[in-house]
Amino acid sequence: MTVLTICYALVFYAATVLLVGGLAWKIADYARTPVPLKIPSTPAPPSTGGVALRMAREVVLFESLFKSSKWIWGLGWLFHVALALVLLRHLRYFTEPVWTVVALAQPFGLYAGFAMIAGLAGLWARRLLVERIRYISTPSDHLMLVLLIAIGVTGLGMKYVSHTDVVAVKAFMLGLMYFDWQPLPADPTLLVHLALVAALMAIFPVSKLLHAPGIFFSPTRNQADDSRERRHLAPWAEKLEKAKP
Repeated sequence: MTVLTICYALVFYAATVLLVGGLAWKIADYARTPVPLKIPSTPAPPSTGGVALRMAREVVLFESLFKSSKWIWGLGWLFHVALALVLLRHLRYFTEPVWTVVALAQPFGLYAGFAMIAGLAGLWARRLLVERIRYISTPSDHLMLVLLIAIGVTGLGMKYVSHTDVVAVKAFMLGLMYFDWQPLPADPTLLVHLALVAALMAIFPVSKLLHAPGIFFSPTRNQADDSRERRHLAPWAEKLEKAKP
């Protein structure tokens, strides 16, 4: 067992703990946050089923962004769909035997890597070239885009520039899952790629990427427009009302 393998194994275990633990803590915090007002963005559905359908459209199609700005919607949707295909393609490193849907997604996931970088580059150009967006952008906004682009570039680099031993990489990943560590190839591009992925996992719970789970807790999206039919009370307000003589 090489020092390199041990170091990367420990880094990925630590990054996984930070990712899973941080997300669990943030989601629990979102769930505990009181919502004292009824504030759905209108026009809003009056029923729970309508809210679920609206949320599905928002998550899958980015409906509100589409209504706001078509070109930003195009870049954002391109990136997210490409990212989903890339992640699906990468499941081959964590499954044995490889699932049929993952095997079928391999060629699509490969070309999705280029689409992902193109979407990210467009979103970054927006932050650099549009004055009002540049004014409100923080260093962390640029850092996240650079990090994601670097992950995509190094990933494609291993396919088209500096090939790595994918069989050994899969053995290493499966070894991490089953606590049976296997040697990690000492390929520079691979090592940079994995280090960037571990960094992304570690900072995800404290970054703006939390909009992924956060959208499900947005009262403007998850509330039904039924204020005329029923009175809305936050849990703490309901307790106070029940305590009144």
